[in-house]
Amino acid sequence: MQSNQQRRVPPEEHNEAIRKASPDWESIRWFLEVARHGSFRAAAEHANISINLLRRRIMDLEHSLGLKLLTRHVTGVQVTPEGRPLLAVAAQMETAAFGFTRAGQRSKPIEGRVRLTVTEGLGTFWVVPRLVEFQRAYPKLLIDLNCAMRSADVLRLEADAAIQLERPTSPDLKVVRLGRMHISLFASRSYVDTYGCPTSHEELLKHRMVFHMADQTRGQHYYDQLFPGVPEIGFVSMINNVSSAHYWAIAKGAGIGWLPTYAIAIGARVIPVNINHVFPYDIWLTYHPEAAQIPRVRKLLDWIVSAFDPREFPWFRDEFIHPDELAKSYRGAPLVNMFEGFHGLPAAGVSAAAGR
Repeated sequence: MQSNQQRRVPPEEHNEAIRKASPDWESIRWFLEVARHGSFRAAAEHANISINLLRRRIMDLEHSLGLKLLTRHVTGVQVTPEGRPLLAVAAQMETAAFGFTRAGQRSKPIEGRVRLTVTEGLGTFWVVPRLVEFQRAYPKLLIDLNCAMRSADVLRLEADAAIQLERPTSPDLKVVRLGRMHISLFASRSYVDTYGCPTSHEELLKHRMVFHMADQTRGQHYYDQLFPGVPEIGFVSMINNVSSAHYWAIAKGAGIGWLPTYAIAIGARVIPVNINHVFPYDIWLTYHPEAAQIPRVRKLLDWIVSAFDPREFPWFRDEFIHPDELAKSYRGAPLVNMFEGFHGLPAAGVSAAAGR
């Protein structure tokens, strides 16, 4: 067989032919996503791309390799025996790609973008007011904050750090327990004035409830635990998927519901319902070990730990402190009232504006 030189193929054309024959990293990454999620639909939703585009990329990858990588089964998509060795190599490529990205970031100064993912309630009502002061200390940092109830995959660079209510299980991640959030029952003054305030579980069954049902909240689990056999219709007035809507439903009198005890500390317009239905949530910080070597990410991580310090903020201690007692336990500076910006214009202001 003749070599390329014997057939007088220019080296640059030979290298270009190899490049075109080699599968691109993007297609290999999609192969990893489908294999990890077990279905094209789940992988497409996670990656926020079209399922048809994802299928085409996998078909093109299989065609370029001359191998069948994935097969469909009743239980989902499975990796073929021929695809398993390539899956292992693809995972190694992913690790190397992340290492390459992080190595290029370590020597940069305290500036640029840092990405933080946090549950919607903690992000909106606790993290944002504190982040303002952090950003003032580092004005060249862009804080890319993603508030969502889905846990971010920091192992695959969806975020530099994540604050969540579920303990990550990957052994490749660094995990720090920040503290504990306690949720207890609250109602609005208008609700109590209209319907009264229950003092026992039996009385609670005669009231209207508001529930937060979302990933990480375990709302359905708590409902089944406390109210077995009780139909939702006629008892639950509203179900919300985000904490901000859940808070406002309670504050506006839609029903009684669970809120973090720290809501009182930051000015929530609700009052405690003294029934001992309190649930704890451990708060976890997770990040990739190599990410901590990037100066701007290290600053963010250190700040997060301080922002949840139970010694300064008693509502994050392991033991439950009744909301009425939190003011006595807190010795720090006045906290930002997250609800102060939600006061509407006074009637006179609205009338004046309408007359212009």
